Amino acid sequence: MAPTPATELPSLDRESPLLGHDDATIIFVLGGPGAGKGTQCARMVEEYGFKHLSAGDLLREEQDREGSQYGDMIKQYIKDGEIVPMEVTIKLIENKIVDVIKTDKGAKFLIDGFPRKMDQALKFEEVVCPSVFTLFFDCPEDTMQERLLNRGKTSGRADDNAESIKKRFKTFVETSMPVVDYFEKQGKVVKISAVPPPEEVYEEVKRQLVERGVVQDKFEWVEQGEYKQAATG
Repeated sequence: MAPTPATELPSLDRESPLLGHDDATIIFVLGGPGAGKGTQCARMVEEYGFKHLSAGDLLREEQDREGSQYGDMIKQYIKDGEIVPMEVTIKLIENKIVDVIKTDKGAKFLIDGFPRKMDQALKFEEVVCPSVFTLFFDCPEDTMQERLLNRGKTSGRADDNAESIKKRFKTFVETSMPVVDYFEKQGKVVKISAVPPPEEVYEEVKRQLVERGVVQDKFEWVEQGEYKQAATG
């Protein structure tokens, strides 16, 4: 497809990040398509009150928004299994964060499926807000493919089909894994196996959140007269 003219893209010119850690706690959530990112994010939202921002959902909402100047462009990129220009994705995420912290300064955000390329990672931290770490769900390709094909039977998503899935896997390996490697060298990656059942995966997620100081331990008294450990935001 033809490149989108730069004049149609949002400007990301800024000399320093718009926000700091006091304004928002940013956790990137990465993993191949079908690794279970959305499922785990939903559990963290329910238990700890995280704000879940799915880059993919934001783009799909924007492509269907009446009057959007980016809608047709986003639709074509998603259909082709390609990555939407970072200016659009970053601006949509930034707008959501800013809206939330107007009334909830210091909110904790899970940014799901982002950054998918090195330029996105560097630009977001340069102009929006530095992340505290990346939560990476590690999952074999055959497992992810099986999950996506099953989801495609009911999801209605145009990209939950064998052809699009193959493109998405290739894109993830070539463009997103370097992002994981980059943050891992900085000690900013929490890697979690996404192969076990969702409940087991989530228990490991909680343990890692506690260890990283994002949520805190507390002890609750239960009827049997024993203490049990629980995590709280």
